[in-house]
Amino acid sequence: MRVGELARRSGTTIRALRYYESLGLVVPRRTANGYREYDSVAERLVVQIRELTALGLSVEETRPFVESLAAGADESDVCAAALATYRGAISGLQSRIGQLTAQREALEERLALVRVAEFAGPAAEPADLAGRELPDVEIFATNGEAVNFGRLGPGRTILFVYPLTGRPGVDLPDGLLEIPGARGGTEQARWFRDHHGELLVAGAARVYGLSAQSLGYQQELAHRLRLPYPLIPDPRLTLAAALALPTFEQGGMTLYRRVTLVVSQGRVEHVFDPIPAPSTHANEVLRWLNRSRAPR
Repeated sequence: MRVGELARRSGTTIRALRYYESLGLVVPRRTANGYREYDSVAERLVVQIRELTALGLSVEETRPFVESLAAGADESDVCAAALATYRGAISGLQSRIGQLTAQREALEERLALVRVAEFAGPAAEPADLAGRELPDVEIFATNGEAVNFGRLGPGRTILFVYPLTGRPGVDLPDGLLEIPGARGGTEQARWFRDHHGELLVAGAARVYGLSAQSLGYQQELAHRLRLPYPLIPDPRLTLAAALALPTFEQGGMTLYRRVTLVVSQGRVEHVFDPIPAPSTHANEVLRWLNRSRAPR
């Protein structure tokens, strides 16, 4: 067949066929008058090249497959070089997936640091939170659990709210460390981890940590510290708007103020504020639980 017919039957262009010829992949015969004449197998070769390049292989990487077909092999009977090409392509894709995942997490971190403008209503003073009913708001935690604040379940829930935690190699926003009470988020999470069992024995049914950081950022912390309790990401400050939790602004961000709530029967039973020593705050909660008889 002539070059125009091959281009039409294989769904490609004459220019592409000239390129395949220059690489020695699909080579026609020359007739006496100089026209290119292709064998019937050429169509299969061109289709194979197009299918493999659509999967991400370069044109040159299709050579082992094309040569196998040209030699009369079945498409499923590929040679060792073709298998190596498959494996190399898969390895390259896995590497790209890893790079893209890292880029996505970096973007999530930046998103978590963007000022949240969609915030409704003034924040309450922590003392005003006692007795308030928790809203019917659902957020997915780091363990994949959908946490509904209006239906936390029986018993007492410890919800410690904090501005943000650091990540190794990532600088904290300018001016944050100068704010009283902003330091100590990671230490606080670690202290609740180390005393988690004692808190449950003292009457807590469950423990959650919550901040305005993204899910990816929170999952990294939960994995790095091996936390036995979930963290709840609330970058849109959903709970702040619904419950009027206190917040502050710094460096173009809106962050939660540090406060811990004891929730029982759907209402805030007790509020810890201020929290002068976040790194040992779990002991303060533990002492309160031991002094207070759990409601029946």
